[in-house]
Amino acid sequence: MPDKNTLEKRRALSLHPRNKHRQRYDFQQLTQVCSELSPFVQLTNYGDASIDFFNPEAVKMLNKALLKQHYSVDNWDIPTGYLCPPIPSRADYVHYIGDVLATKNGGKIPVGKAIKCLDIGVGANGIYPIIAHKEYGWTFIGADIDPVSLESVGKIIDANPSLKDAIELRLQTDNRDSINGILKQNERIDATFCNPPFHASHAEAQAGTQRKLNNLTQTKNAKLSLNFGGQNNELWCEGGEVKFIKNMMQQSRQYADSCFWYSTLVSKQTTLKPILETLKRLKALEIKTIDMQQGNKVSRIVAWTFLTETEQKQWIKAW
Repeated sequence: MPDKNTLEKRRALSLHPRNKHRQRYDFQQLTQVCSELSPFVQLTNYGDASIDFFNPEAVKMLNKALLKQHYSVDNWDIPTGYLCPPIPSRADYVHYIGDVLATKNGGKIPVGKAIKCLDIGVGANGIYPIIAHKEYGWTFIGADIDPVSLESVGKIIDANPSLKDAIELRLQTDNRDSINGILKQNERIDATFCNPPFHASHAEAQAGTQRKLNNLTQTKNAKLSLNFGGQNNELWCEGGEVKFIKNMMQQSRQYADSCFWYSTLVSKQTTLKPILETLKRLKALEIKTIDMQQGNKVSRIVAWTFLTETEQKQWIKAW
């Protein structure tokens, strides 16, 4: 198995060219901007500074330092047990959506508050709106079915003046819906972000985490630890990501004129074929599949639009 230094180099080199995290983590700088990270930094067997990525508190403090150093977020926290996402991969998603929007705008990424996005399942961390607002000035609707998550993001917004008026939070009251009940009549958004629940059950989620842990440690039945955390609604739903994404796509058809580019993350390669077939059946006029790789992990973004070329040209006049 490659050593941690090799894995970190692979992760950095595979990230989007505009991603701020292409270089290896500079723990000296990170601890200077966030002293709370210092107790978790230690020297590896190779003499490099790092943290224990199996320690949830260490991972949270790393995120806090990265957000402070690169995105001017001075105060960030999440409730115990909630999803603590890997920031480099989340930043990749943001930058690739910037590229998608640019394809219809003469190759230029639209910036500023006129660009409005919807984060379906904003979680307790608010990562996508935070990064996208800092990088491109976009504004967001952050939707979630969990009131605790929305309360957490609300606290982050209140504690960071730079995020004021950048994120509007909306509660989804029906776990069968993703777009229904969130978008208002005649409301327009330029793009959606979605990180759908990966697993089909709690047991499947635990088994998947155990396999990941075993692979990382090369130890059979290594002690189970969710270093990125996650509540049930963040990790699994009935039918897994296939059903969730198909439901989202069907609802997007109902709101065909409300969004320029719908998009979602797709974690499983086996999910790709059935959801692409669904989009073709729904008569999406353009579909993009974007591969992303962070080290050994491969995922993809699927983006689609129902707008004609004429409608797209009219849309971007507002940019």
